[in-house]
Amino acid sequence: MGLSKTIWAMPSEIIRIKEPDHPVLVFAPTVLQATARRFLAGFPGLVTYAVKSNPDEMVIQNLVAAGVKGFDVASPFEIDLIRRLAPGAALHYHNPVRARSEIAHAVAAGVKSWSVDSISELEKLIAQVPAEDCEISVRFKLPVSGAAYNFGAKFGATADLAAQLLARVAQAGFVPSLTFHPGTQCTDPMAWDAYIRTAAQICAEAGVQPRRLNVGGGFPSHRNVGPAPVLETIFSLIDRVATEAFGDARPALVCEPGRGLVGDAFSHITRVKALRDGVHVFLNDGVYGGLAELPLIGNIDRIEVISPEGKIRRGATIPRVVFGPTCDSVDRLPGDLDLAGDLEEGDFVVFHGMGAYSSATNTRFNGFGAMETVTAMSLRFETA
Repeated sequence: MGLSKTIWAMPSEIIRIKEPDHPVLVFAPTVLQATARRFLAGFPGLVTYAVKSNPDEMVIQNLVAAGVKGFDVASPFEIDLIRRLAPGAALHYHNPVRARSEIAHAVAAGVKSWSVDSISELEKLIAQVPAEDCEISVRFKLPVSGAAYNFGAKFGATADLAAQLLARVAQAGFVPSLTFHPGTQCTDPMAWDAYIRTAAQICAEAGVQPRRLNVGGGFPSHRNVGPAPVLETIFSLIDRVATEAFGDARPALVCEPGRGLVGDAFSHITRVKALRDGVHVFLNDGVYGGLAELPLIGNIDRIEVISPEGKIRRGATIPRVVFGPTCDSVDRLPGDLDLAGDLEEGDFVVFHGMGAYSSATNTRFNGFGAMETVTAMSLRFETA
């Protein structure tokens, strides 16, 4: 992924002057820092950034500049990245399953916070991690809805097993804590309600008072047309329910947003390479590139069609079948996408809210995917 040193005013300027034939991610540091300050001011605890959602060095540096002091890391690469860019930051290694070599790497890097969701993985940690001043958070899961997809399919212990694990963590001399993840793009605040109340029940069953409760990520970004999600509503519910569920024994709270922090700080410029028989739209990027996540959690509908002159196409939208550029039939966005009816070959389709899981999952399959990242002062478009 290339990085231009030019700072642009807005995406329409990039389109008008560069007319790029390759996909371009437009990064607005002002948006990222504003969102970070919103989390820091509103969330009632420690904010840690989930590095996997976008590990770009510019993102990390801007989060540090905004005041973020903790990072959720899931691999030795991410551990080393944060140690280099933010040496004094707290590292939470919350990928619950690790090779023994990965554990040793993290111990050498001074990682003090871990998560676990199984007996076998807990015993590996006990065998390799010095217990003194080290936290192990037991990750549990619930059958709750309200998210774009449920992370519980891969990670998380049942409530009964979580109680056993928590008791074992305390018995082994580690700092006992709990963690969960309500699922990505979770727009229902009541998911956190159910998880926090269950966390209190797990602690009561285990007879353990946790040091911290990590309420995960899942905080939504602005993917759909209409008002942006009100993060403060979620923050307020978490604060209130934690007190109701734990009372005077309320643990310190932690969150680990990825998409909710970085999603709205990027827009993605793609170009129409063909309009096949006036029906099918072929873009120069697709599901093997920056749009990889859309088949998993659904299309983003905060989209604008822009002419090469940088003007917004304002024709009435019609549903279109949208394909990516590769010679592979699965390279298609899910369902139909509502695009301006006056769209033409050579126009640009701009997807907003694309900061998470875009550059991080981009490939060069079939020779496509030469994505460039540029910086802009704003992600708004001038009035056409």
